[in-house]
Amino acid sequence: MDYIELNMPLEGERAEIMTAELSDYPFESFKQEGPTLKAYIPQERLVDCKEEVDRLLAAYGVEGVRYISIESQNWNALWESNFTPVDVDGRLYIRAPFHAPAPEGVMEVVIMPKMSFGTGHHATTCLVSGYLMELDLQGRRGLDMGSGTGVLAIVAVKCGAEAVDAVDIDTWADENCRENIATNAVEAQITPILGDARVLAGRHYDFIAANINRNILVGDMAAYVHAMHPGADLVMSGFLEADIPIIRAAAEAEGLAFVSSRLRDGWAAVHCKKC
Repeated sequence: MDYIELNMPLEGERAEIMTAELSDYPFESFKQEGPTLKAYIPQERLVDCKEEVDRLLAAYGVEGVRYISIESQNWNALWESNFTPVDVDGRLYIRAPFHAPAPEGVMEVVIMPKMSFGTGHHATTCLVSGYLMELDLQGRRGLDMGSGTGVLAIVAVKCGAEAVDAVDIDTWADENCRENIATNAVEAQITPILGDARVLAGRHYDFIAANINRNILVGDMAAYVHAMHPGADLVMSGFLEADIPIIRAAAEAEGLAFVSSRLRDGWAAVHCKKC
């Protein structure tokens, strides 16, 4: 599968806003490199949305945009040259297989991200990971919705979760998730599932981590709540601080109780509970 790298001369708050906007399209990962925001999308999926993306960029006054083709065989080399280990608050170390192991006593997750979202570099992954490490997951069954690399499912298992379903709509992400699950030797505890919120029918969980984007979270909120046992936790991220009231209102409209919210680099996470 070949990908397109969309280069935009954006940084700071403007880059964060554009990342949130582009998350509504089939972009699979984002990276800030100096003054340039880079977004990655399968070439075949860009065809259906390029006109809309161009209109969006024009509406925000973004100029000097470049679309660069990346052949799939070059992707691993690109990540190996740019991917550095991530330390999440001194409690979690996310690294690639070619990095040195985590310091003794620090939880470690090994990820080869390829084209899937979830390297730990993004603030939203760090936010959800922080919540998972603080919740009591021992012996609980959970869901990583929009799993990408599977990093959050792996973190949950390492925090004591008995079993986790890792659901993603993208075939490339599903394949990458399976590879990372094997690398971390958690195949027995994590079940990758290819699909969207419709696959949740008939399934029930003690906790859900959903790191997607605002519109999908709001649209699928009822499906999440229906799949939650009484007392279950729902941790959501993938949206900006300004979106917290929208996410909270959607959750409370489905009967969830708001517990807390957290911020990191302008991005937000919300923790709710089913009473």
